Amino acid sequence: TLSFKNSGYDKKKVKEYYPLMASYLGVQNPDENNFNFERRINPTDTFIKKPNIVLVICESFSAYKSSMYGNPLNTTPYFNELCNKGIFFDRCFTPAYGTARGVWATVTGIPDVESPTTASRNPNIVDQHTIINDFRGYDKMYFLGGNPTWANIQGLLSNNITGLRIYAQDDFKAKKVDVWGISDKNLFLEANNILKEKTSPFFAIIQTADNHRPYTIPSEDKETFKLMNFSEEELKKNGFENNDELNAFRYTDFCFSKFMEAARKESYFDNTIFVFIGDHGIRGNAADLFPKAWTDEWLTSEHVPLLFYSPKLFPAGRVHQVSSQVDVLPSIAGLAKVAYRNNTFGRNLFDTVSATNRYAFIIDHDVRSIGLVSDEYYYTRNMKTGKQEFVSVTGNEAPVPGLATDSIKNYMGKLTDAWYETAKYLLQNNKKKN
Repeated sequence: TLSFKNSGYDKKKVKEYYPLMASYLGVQNPDENNFNFERRINPTDTFIKKPNIVLVICESFSAYKSSMYGNPLNTTPYFNELCNKGIFFDRCFTPAYGTARGVWATVTGIPDVESPTTASRNPNIVDQHTIINDFRGYDKMYFLGGNPTWANIQGLLSNNITGLRIYAQDDFKAKKVDVWGISDKNLFLEANNILKEKTSPFFAIIQTADNHRPYTIPSEDKETFKLMNFSEEELKKNGFENNDELNAFRYTDFCFSKFMEAARKESYFDNTIFVFIGDHGIRGNAADLFPKAWTDEWLTSEHVPLLFYSPKLFPAGRVHQVSSQVDVLPSIAGLAKVAYRNNTFGRNLFDTVSATNRYAFIIDHDVRSIGLVSDEYYYTRNMKTGKQEFVSVTGNEAPVPGLATDSIKNYMGKLTDAWYETAKYLLQNNKKKN
């Protein structure tokens, strides 16, 4: 607990930024004395039959390395096809780098601004409300191929998701292939075997791990999954360190295909909303695919694909507006037409009322910087030096100075501080009710 001796929030700053943050989030009953951030969402209609939810948190699913953004190595052709048939948000950002921080933001809706280590490891804030609990009448499951005790993720999940059943390494028939447990392919297939037997609606989270060192490709798959090899020059140019990393990234796509084709044969498939999101990106050179700011400002570390897929329930589309990992659960609840209580940052991406003026908050714990990404700009401020950056994310030219641009920069600067101070407060004050 000594790691968290500086954990906490500044009440004066939270109060200073409360009106701005409450307005941005659309708080229904603002109260700057009690810091009310609660929004209650009640859909006007519901599904006759509740849709199932399968949320896949994808290890190191870096956007610029994938086929959806035109990477010449065509690493994820299957997932690219899924994106063409689902609702694909191609400018989604995670609030921070790291798997534990990504799981935290997805489950709680709060950017993990704890430092030097992750919020999940802090016993004083592990009690968190999550929108998952508003899926009443749903069986709730979490599938992970290895051991869920790392970074106290098991504590975060089991302590806050009511009735959660965690399936981990020892619950599966497949044998472990490396330190991360069983392969992602077998994780998906064994999860599918459990899901197909369900008679009640379910909310299942599946967390992958193979796209991570040591980049294991199971021997049982080497006949059907063909390894590819490229020159060092070609690998570096397209974002990969070596062929092991490249093939592990490709193997993830292979596992997606095995899972979706198996699920497609089951009765639950047509009434299921599948959601895929990266836990974080990977820092690297994306200069051939994106404006230079994406590489220079390390946006590649947080830029990930976000896909909502359910051909029978909603039509396909590609959305270029900025979105965030914290938006995942409110958006799932919106699609599923579930009434929910939101006390944190996420917004329903399918709500046309809040379709404009969206931002994604990013904190870089390595260099101690905080910032916001909009559809046009990235504002960032170093908390140690105070240095500010304001760059275009749509082109290589610097923003043209002027009253309009200065106004946008100033607003994004204030909103950045509002996000940061509010996140520190909510980490301590997002307690679950009953």
